[in-house]
This record gives sequence, structure tokens and C-alpha cells, in this order.
Amino acid sequence: MYLSTSRAADTARGQRTPAPRGPLRAVPAAVFALGLVSLVTDVSAEMVSSVLPLYLMAGLGMSPLAFGALDGLHQGATALLRLAGGRIADRTRRRKLVAGAGYALSAACKAALLAATTPWSVAAVLAADRTGKGLRTAPRDALISLSCPPEEQGRAFGVHRALDTAGALLGPLAAFGVLWVAVDGYEAVFAVSCCVAVLGVVVLALFVREAPAPATRTALPPVRTLVRIPGLRRLCATAAALGLFTVGDAFLYLLLQRRLDLPAADFPLLPVGTAAVFLPAALPLGRFADRLGRRRVFLAGHVPLLGACLLLLAPVPAGAPLVLGVLALLGLFYAATDGVLMAAAGPLLPAELRTTGLAVLQTAQALARFAGSLLFGAAWTLWGPDTALGAAAGALAAVLAAVCLLGRRREQRD
Repeated sequence: MYLSTSRAADTARGQRTPAPRGPLRAVPAAVFALGLVSLVTDVSAEMVSSVLPLYLMAGLGMSPLAFGALDGLHQGATALLRLAGGRIADRTRRRKLVAGAGYALSAACKAALLAATTPWSVAAVLAADRTGKGLRTAPRDALISLSCPPEEQGRAFGVHRALDTAGALLGPLAAFGVLWVAVDGYEAVFAVSCCVAVLGVVVLALFVREAPAPATRTALPPVRTLVRIPGLRRLCATAAALGLFTVGDAFLYLLLQRRLDLPAADFPLLPVGTAAVFLPAALPLGRFADRLGRRRVFLAGHVPLLGACLLLLAPVPAGAPLVLGVLALLGLFYAATDGVLMAAAGPLLPAELRTTGLAVLQTAQALARFAGSLLFGAAWTLWGPDTALGAAAGALAAVLAAVCLLGRRREQRD
């Protein structure tokens, strides 16, 4: 997978370089470089995320309800900052700078975890870390979207997400290795994670190139312009409705750990299985979405998540088939939904509002998942894990069916 820096510049100027034929066409340099940044950053992030559920619930004694609140905070409490970051990036035309500030803030938070010793001090650090993610995600995705033509958005995001997921695969393995050899395991994980996060900032500064802003700057359209884009409104509503009943992977890993009675040192290996499926599936599903329809693939991608929930509820013996099935389904869910949603939104948005529009969509989804984590944590506390998971699976199936039915009726009217 080799690069063409001139192609990224041509795209930014509105010119389109003919794509090479064959399965191994070059990807824009910006896409590959941002993928490398995400790879390194995800190694750092997943080192922490893979041990955090067990660290908080087993190590610090956090209840399922409190963990649901914290997981929701981790998912979406700072989601509104995506809007601020997106607007600043569009207004200044400095998307790389805004993204870099977000990456740097998250790196600083990895160091701060070493000083956090109570559940709510950890929550404060995670809120700051999510602030960094909120600032960087929309500018990064806008840089990807603006680097390639509309018909290749799914492929570009598939390449980026594949590299990103390589980091998600390596991060838990690194955490597992640190826990295996270190005396103060969790603190050592946080320290190594901080060093890796700093490396990600360095890679961004040295290797990501942003196309220069036009010499004549036009007035930035008002944000209300986005409301007039019907396709964006529908995507936001769909992502929010499904996100409300999307059971977070941290909860699914905890449920697996309970069924299998895994020791703490083995817990970080669970996300590795998810990433091992996500990694090879991201690019093919992105290319498939370009041909079949990104919204259709995004909706179909929720079926594996539903299957993972049902498999955990089924009377399947605790063993390798259960683990492999749940992790494989979860990996397919992320491969078919994560980058595909951004690829669906990108061509709908004008270039000058690309970052803001993607931030609006990300915020709608993140806030819904924040509420969903709170609801699931409360249901687990009140009813127990199996009843809570059954209720979430039923609600997700109902919403998915309703969204598909409404979409079919709209296609028939059109």
C-alpha cells in the first residue's frame, strides 16, 4: 500500500488524478500518515482501555452502575467538544493543528493516570482524555475525507480504520505483556501508554501534511446550513437511535470474564480478539460499502452486535466457541459501522463545513451511547446482567427493524 502525495494535493485543489487500476491502488498520503498516527495512538489508548474495566471494578471496587456512568462519560460526556473542535478547525482551516492539540492532551492524561488513585479521580482524568479525543476526531476524519474523491470514501476510511485497528490489536497485547512482567502492573501499563502516546504526537507533527488553505478565503457558511441537508439529518437520527441501545464492548468483555472466570492478567486479551477480526474486515467492508451503499452496510453491521448479545445469553458452555463467537461478531460490528458511517456523511457535506458536519454526526452518536451506557449500567444494577443484556438486545432489534422499515418506505416514495 504505497502513497501519492501529489494525489492528496490535487484532490484538495479540486482536481482528480485517475486512480490506478487493480486491487492495490495507491491511497492518498494523508490517509496513510493519519492511519499511522492512529495506529500508534491506539496502542496507547487500548493499553489503558483493556485493563480499565477490571482495574475499576475489581481493583477499586466500583459498582456496575458507577462503571456504567464512567463508561458513558468515556463514550460521550465530552462529545459536545467535537462541535467546538470541528468549528474551530473549519474556521481556521488548521485541521492538523486542532487534531494535534487533541492528541497532545490525551497523551498528557496517560501520565495523569499515574496520580489517580480513586474511581472519581480516574473519571476526571478520563474526562480530560475524552476532551482530547473529542477535539481530534472530526478534524482527523475531515482530513481523510478531503483527501479522496467521493466514490472512494469507504475505501479510504477502511484503510485508516485498518491501521487504527492494528494499534487496537497491539495495545492489549502490550498491556498483557506489561502485566505479566511488572510488579506494579497497572501503574506500569499507564507509564508505557504515556510514552507511546507521545510518539503518536511526534508522528503527526512530522509526517502528516495538510493541503494549504486557498489564497482567497471565502466566508464560512453558518452551522444552520447543515440542518438543511436531509441526508445528514437522517444519518444523525439513525446513528443516535441505534447508539442508545448499543451495548459497549467493555460491558461485553466483563460479561465474558464472568462467564469464563478469567484471571486479571488475561483480561486484556479479550479486545485482541475483536481487533483481530476488525483489522482484516475494515478495508473489504469499506470497499463493499462504496459499491452497495454505505447506509445499508452501516445498518447491517448492527446485526453482528445483536448476535454477540444473544450468544452471551444462550446456554452455550463457557469455552473457546463462546469467546471466539462473541469477539468475532463484535469485530465485524465495528468493521461495518465505524468508518462506514463517516464515509456515508463525507460526500453530503460541503468542503468548508466538512469538519463541523462530521462533528455533528459524531456528537449525536456519542451522546446516545453515553445515555445507553448509563441505562445499561442501571439495568445491570437493578435486574442483573442477563436481564439487562436481554432488554438491550430486544430494544436494539426493535430500533434496527424500525429504521430499516422507514428507510424502505422512503426509497419507495422516492
